[in-house]
Amino acid sequence: MGDMLVKLYELPELNSALEEARKNGIIIKRPIGPEKYFVVEWVRSKFGNHWASETDMTFSNKPISSFIAIDEKTNKIVGFACYDATVRGFFGPTGVDEEYRGKGIGKALLLACLHDMFNVGYAYAIIGDPGPIEYYKKTVNAIEIEGSYPGIYKNMVREI
Repeated sequence: MGDMLVKLYELPELNSALEEARKNGIIIKRPIGPEKYFVVEWVRSKFGNHWASETDMTFSNKPISSFIAIDEKTNKIVGFACYDATVRGFFGPTGVDEEYRGKGIGKALLLACLHDMFNVGYAYAIIGDPGPIEYYKKTVNAIEIEGSYPGIYKNMVREI
């Protein structure tokens, strides 16, 4: 599967997605510098080194180009989403802890990132190497970019 394209000027509304997550006890927020180690290590433990490396990169951007989901009761990270992590204009990676899936967290993180991309000046976002293509089509009207596989990831080092 190749990459997907999203029109950032035609996104679904953000506040209802944030409110849905909050009803499930989840806060969506942009992390701050002192949280970097915890965020990156959480991503590494749940999703591996590649996604941890990309998440680490977002803390060098101004503003920090990632969002996290926090369980209000435990104050623990339960999800994350990034943009401008691999290359500019790309959304991802993103992931939600398996125990917390199905609560609207992924949608809230996706929309938080995409709205932020629009607010900093992007008109379009590319979802690189997307997993759930039908989800992105349904949620943000993403369209497939023909001939984009393997794209930017073509010569990526996979193992040491």
